[in-house]
Amino acid sequence: MYLFRLALGSLANRRFTALLTVLAIALSVCLLLAVERVRSEARASFASTISGTDLIVGARSGSLNLLLYSVFRIGNATNNIRWESFQHFAEHPRVKWAIPISLGDSHRGYRVMGTSPAYFAHYHYGRGQPLRFSAGRAFATDPFEVVLGAEVAEALGYQLGERIVLAHGVASVSLVQHDDKPFSVVGILARTGTPVDRTLHISLAGMEALHVDWHNGVPARGAGRISAEQARQMKLQPKAITAFLLGLHSKAATFALQREINEYRGEPLLAILPGVALQELWSLMGTAEQALFVVSLCVVLTGLIGMLTAILTSLNERRREMAILRSVGARPWHVASLLVLEAFALTLAGVLLGLALLYLAIAASQGYVQSRYGLYLPLALPGAHEWALLGTILCAALLLSALPAWRAYRQSLADGLTIRL
Repeated sequence: MYLFRLALGSLANRRFTALLTVLAIALSVCLLLAVERVRSEARASFASTISGTDLIVGARSGSLNLLLYSVFRIGNATNNIRWESFQHFAEHPRVKWAIPISLGDSHRGYRVMGTSPAYFAHYHYGRGQPLRFSAGRAFATDPFEVVLGAEVAEALGYQLGERIVLAHGVASVSLVQHDDKPFSVVGILARTGTPVDRTLHISLAGMEALHVDWHNGVPARGAGRISAEQARQMKLQPKAITAFLLGLHSKAATFALQREINEYRGEPLLAILPGVALQELWSLMGTAEQALFVVSLCVVLTGLIGMLTAILTSLNERRREMAILRSVGARPWHVASLLVLEAFALTLAGVLLGLALLYLAIAASQGYVQSRYGLYLPLALPGAHEWALLGTILCAALLLSALPAWRAYRQSLADGLTIRL
């Protein structure tokens, strides 16, 4: 205890250098813990990009391909699904709700998705959070109504009531515009931090209306074209969709229904569990995740090396101090222990300050990060993994302090009681 008080007094005499060292360690610790929090929450958020959905069903291809186009709006389906197949499973006794998805068009680089009102009622993300509207409402009976994701509305500057023209295909620049059938913005969704923010949502009837006068992938010309008013009077029943989402009455029935869908004789279908597919997709990005962790460790190591440099640099200036300690009865191992305790005190102070900075940063940015990126960063105590990291940092500091402690030990033996001015 006496040596620890002496170490604190010695650091107080060099307070400016000590504070800079503590700050460097604190910033590196804060960065390491922040990266770990973001990594773990990003994994959890990614795994819950879609939540509450038991099965995703599409044309038979690969599970990752189905996940990418149905949830992330990336890529295209290998084939469509007949409407009768969707109805068959939507009316299945084990199914609680079903959400159809129809893809194929875009607007200024953003994907357009046709769906039903059930999408706004049953689609959840994150920790079971439902979709909410920041303005307006869901589309209703008019097929030419569109609901915008938050990012679409913000990036393109759209407001309620604006009329927009959708384009055929998913390219950023399309040569074929559905300019004869404009849509009116009736709703804007609140930000979710998921692909929902980058999607324009229309009804299935609206998707059919866009292509009601198309034949073999080519729009009709002249008298063969059907106007928007004429389309409103038609029965716009889809013949095919891209995929659909299912929520079941009981989770226990998930695997049985999955097997039934995969063996469906009506057409080749594939049913996947979204959680399993999301984890499989995340595992493909494991290299980047580990690289981020290694960079954070290097930052911490840099902070500790800075502390080691500061202690080593001060050794020659402190030989008088060491000689005085020897003159009052301190042994060489006392001097060495003093250096170790100083390093431990600096690192402990840096760790505590780093934790404080982390919680201040989380408290200040929690709402923004959740609304903007869909990441919920809790103000929780460090977990077992984080405590292990902090313990490793303290142990690393003790190991690094062995070098200046050894040099001080050697110098105190060589100097004896001789004071070098």
